[in-house]
Amino acid sequence: MSPVLGAAVERVDGMAKTTGTARYSGELNLPNLAHAVLVGARVPSGRIIGIDCRRASVADGVHAVLTHLDLPPVAVRPRLFPGLFGLVAHGQSFFPMQDDVVHYAGQPVAVVVADTIERAEHAATLVEVNYAETPSVTLLDQARDQSYEPEKIFGGMLPGRSPSRGDPEAGLRDAAIRLDVTYRYAPNHHNPIEPSTTTAVWDDRDRLTLYDATQGPTATQLSVSELLGLSPTRLRVVSHFVGGSFGCKALIWAHPTLAALAARQVGRPVRLVLSRDQMFHSCGHREEQEQRISLGADPDGRLTALRHDKISLTSHYDDWAEPSLETPSVLYTCPNYAGGYRLARGNIISPTFTRAPGAATGVFALESAMDELACETGIDPLELRLRNHADVDPTSGNPWSSKGLRECYQRGAELFGWAGRDPRPGQRRDGDWLVGTGMASAAYPVAAPMNPQRARARLYGDGSAVVEAGIAEFGTGALTAMTQVAADGLGLPFDRVRFVGGTSDLPNIAAAVGSAGASSTSSAVHLACTALRDQLVAQAVADAGSPLHGADPGGIVVRDGRMCRRDSPEVGESYVELLQRNHLPDVDALGSWQPPPPDGGGYGLHTFGAQFAEVAVDADLGLVRVRRLVGVFAPGRILNRRTAHSQLLGGMIWGLSQALLEASRMDPHTGRWANASLADYLVPVNADAPEIVVDTIEVADSVVNPLGVKGVGEIGIVGTAAAIANAVHHATGRRIRDLPITVEALL
Repeated sequence: MSPVLGAAVERVDGMAKTTGTARYSGELNLPNLAHAVLVGARVPSGRIIGIDCRRASVADGVHAVLTHLDLPPVAVRPRLFPGLFGLVAHGQSFFPMQDDVVHYAGQPVAVVVADTIERAEHAATLVEVNYAETPSVTLLDQARDQSYEPEKIFGGMLPGRSPSRGDPEAGLRDAAIRLDVTYRYAPNHHNPIEPSTTTAVWDDRDRLTLYDATQGPTATQLSVSELLGLSPTRLRVVSHFVGGSFGCKALIWAHPTLAALAARQVGRPVRLVLSRDQMFHSCGHREEQEQRISLGADPDGRLTALRHDKISLTSHYDDWAEPSLETPSVLYTCPNYAGGYRLARGNIISPTFTRAPGAATGVFALESAMDELACETGIDPLELRLRNHADVDPTSGNPWSSKGLRECYQRGAELFGWAGRDPRPGQRRDGDWLVGTGMASAAYPVAAPMNPQRARARLYGDGSAVVEAGIAEFGTGALTAMTQVAADGLGLPFDRVRFVGGTSDLPNIAAAVGSAGASSTSSAVHLACTALRDQLVAQAVADAGSPLHGADPGGIVVRDGRMCRRDSPEVGESYVELLQRNHLPDVDALGSWQPPPPDGGGYGLHTFGAQFAEVAVDADLGLVRVRRLVGVFAPGRILNRRTAHSQLLGGMIWGLSQALLEASRMDPHTGRWANASLADYLVPVNADAPEIVVDTIEVADSVVNPLGVKGVGEIGIVGTAAAIANAVHHATGRRIRDLPITVEALL
């Protein structure tokens, strides 16, 4: 591997973003552009018995007001399917404005199109809708008695009951130590800085371009074309820069299709931008949920049985639950295990991916319970985890593709200064503050799409290269890391390679969700570039005019664009010399990567890490301040140390937010989110960010993909909330089992 792979290279898009020349979906200057605004239902359940659009239709600048009475029907009913596969990826199996039924508050019931956004917003207030309201369910407790065990969850990807092992009931019954604890979680919303935005342009009646804020341009292309009854060849999606997502732009919701239908209706380009309030009602959320952990252990703290059950609120039409049980089921050696999901139907939009889906909530429950077990047994929390370390995948008995968790524990404890910790709660003070420390394991599954991932590499006669794949840049640094992968694969200097993404007419790459973006794209890019490199080497070996004629291709290396013999570096020639001699303006190659099967192909596939936290709690006011966080992770190969560090650090801040701040509060009387704004929905600011130390343990992995990349986008979040909650208990002696931890709970 060349020195460029893994180096802390500055972002290739940094200048464009900091100077404002990077263009987002809502910043395009198009002639004759109109603006669309959605009108959302004011009730959570019922029927529309009348819509009066007369005042809105005659308001200044209004081009059209569309309702279920005149909106063209979509070609098919959408099918809930995760965008992880890079295929059709609808956010829910319901499309609004097809009839008069209202399923949830905020559901679009009308679209107003005007010549300016201000006029469209004003006209939207003039649309009068009358409802016949029916009883609604918007809280988990309202529907708990009607809960059911689903056959499948998570878009049909996982069974409603986890694979069991052993006899958990007997294991719990015979355990020397038993714990039975319940953890509750408020719903969460994503709140990226850029709201979801689509600009729709019909080039003719049957040729459409969508400028969409999406994590997967191909997923948008295939999903919207299906709803419109268009061939995907007639729909192009452009998404160069996206202002954050965290899951709300992974699946495809109604607004891109509504923008396209509105643009066709008015015969001009239409931009539809969701308001901040609409972001809370239109793009899914992390569901309200409750998890129960029952565990048994012997006197030495070794687990003998674990039962993990979850109940959560979903929509009336989809069996969605994030997979909160999967990662906890394999985190520790435990001979007896069972777990299952229950769902309750409510008048809400279908929940969806939210950062570190499933693992962020499931690991919080297990790691909090492990801390309670440590207190019960008097065993140091780190030692307890080492005693239960899973050397193989507990579910299958298969070896891990790679792990590194023991090394993460050791390195994290050293960086944090864990040794010598007094285990007794409430013993350490700093003035009025009670100080405590806590730790937790982190784990996240190595996800991969099922369909082949593709990229294209082209080398030009001047020795420069362009590498293409259909990904969007939504803040992760993907463009930079993929430029590094391409430069390494081709044996070119970094500044001689340009990576291009952002449109659906480039080779298909799955939507970057579940930490699968880096692995999917880097694998395809690596294979495309090495295929092109090998093609050029083979041509040189076959070329009588080349110094490498007749050489063994396996003995040729490429450095800085020059092919040479490994045993005689002075013998060789550059790519430029080869192409010019053969009168070739350019050459290209396609790379295609087939991911491993979902069962891991005989290996356990997870990324691991260890998290440590120090908190201070004001016992009189109930305030919690996180003073220090340390996270050490083993994510396989690091493509760019700078951007990987940024992702892990950002994930840990997100975990802090999960622990102490983030909660969407439902008003059961209106069925609307009561704090649907950035003024009322709390997220961390700079003053909340503590001292954070991030480190990585690079473990070789020849199983997951060609470069051994496991991803860093989610793992930084997973153990942070539990480490903080455990530190709060150590500081105060109070065990808080609800997220977020509130002042009221600590008082």
